Amino acid sequence: MPVRGIRGAVQISENSPEALSREVPVLIEAMVELNSLSYDCIISVLFTATPDLNADFPAASARSLPLGDVPLICAQEIGVPGGMPRVVRVLMHVETAQERSEIQHVYLGATRDLRKDLAQ
Repeated sequence: MPVRGIRGAVQISENSPEALSREVPVLIEAMVELNSLSYDCIISVLFTATPDLNADFPAASARSLPLGDVPLICAQEIGVPGGMPRVVRVLMHVETAQERSEIQHVYLGATRDLRKDLAQ
């Protein structure tokens, strides 16, 4: 089965554990649903957060989902001057029969402006 990467992003409403716990799972669920995936086909998930999001790890917020033993890791996004604040970005590696061109990348809310070429 081919391995594909799915991109996603969400702007978090505030730098708090509660906001991350509420908003990161919504992004992951949307990525799974829009691509007709099951959680079993997820190989790994890489999260990045802008430097202004340090109240909690995005991966910890995703643990409320049925990810079981899926490896999750966090990194800090580059602090580009003028960049969008409070953004969590995701790169999810999945096993899927979908062609690369069929993958639906998910940019929620204001993050649609980050990748107008990919946003749904």
